[in-house]
Amino acid sequence: MSDIHLAFAHPIERSEATAPADPRDRISLRDHVVSAEIGAFQAERGMQQRLCFNVVVEIRPHPAPLEDDVDRILSYDRITEAIAHELAAERLNLLETLAERVAERILTEPQSMRAFVRIEKLDRGPGALGVEIVRNRAALPVQSVNALGQERAVHPLVAYVDNAMIEAADLGARLDALQGRGRPVVLCVGLPREAVPQTGVRAVQRRIDLLAMEQNAWRLASRDRRLMVTDSRTEIDWALRQGHSLIWAPTKLVLDSPDSPLDRAGDGPALAGWLAEQLAAAALILPAGTSLTDGGQVPRETWSE
Repeated sequence: MSDIHLAFAHPIERSEATAPADPRDRISLRDHVVSAEIGAFQAERGMQQRLCFNVVVEIRPHPAPLEDDVDRILSYDRITEAIAHELAAERLNLLETLAERVAERILTEPQSMRAFVRIEKLDRGPGALGVEIVRNRAALPVQSVNALGQERAVHPLVAYVDNAMIEAADLGARLDALQGRGRPVVLCVGLPREAVPQTGVRAVQRRIDLLAMEQNAWRLASRDRRLMVTDSRTEIDWALRQGHSLIWAPTKLVLDSPDSPLDRAGDGPALAGWLAEQLAAAALILPAGTSLTDGGQVPRETWSE
């Protein structure tokens, strides 16, 4: 299936094309048309125009029998309610803003994992003008609560530590500098210097590479007692809320996430970049000379000497 075809296909086709080997269940809303006032141009103010919504939500399989009970599923009404709520909240200029807010509201539902949201203006030209976004539940910022009970988003620093830095005498000083920036710190590592066994079987090699990275993570943890190794999203979120510094052991998240870069399971910087996006990090910090081919929304920095 070509990229051009996917660019204009219904979101459910994009969901299917980017699904993992074990695809998730999906629910969808097609061609849901609502009138609203939206737009940045003066001609769009004080007038209603038709918006067409197409939404696909990938969901977790329900762990218990459904027993034909609507209260045990993610109802389609939750999607239309998310759209109605965001349209009623305030007048917006951009479809991009509306799509972000609809996706974010949908992803607060416990069963939802990934949302594809396409919104098109039907009255602005001879064709439909619109935007489409894909958002992952994991990419929502962690929320912490202060002493006054107020929530705030936590945007950590994600830093890739290569083998030379693991062994360097100034590792502690570098960590001090990161912690001095007032944000939680997540360190990522790559493959160790030692040769990793090669099998020629892609699925097996992924696991071997990821486990080798985890051994390297424990090696890094032994260098500084402030560091803790975590592997699950629950552990990571808890550590971020507490403001701790941690090292990411990648196997569980990479194998369990539907959009992880499995084809680059042995590429430490690529995995660090992916994690930075999932955590909505404030910055991705890389050793000098490290390059990533993939783009991303997270600003990139170079480790200071």
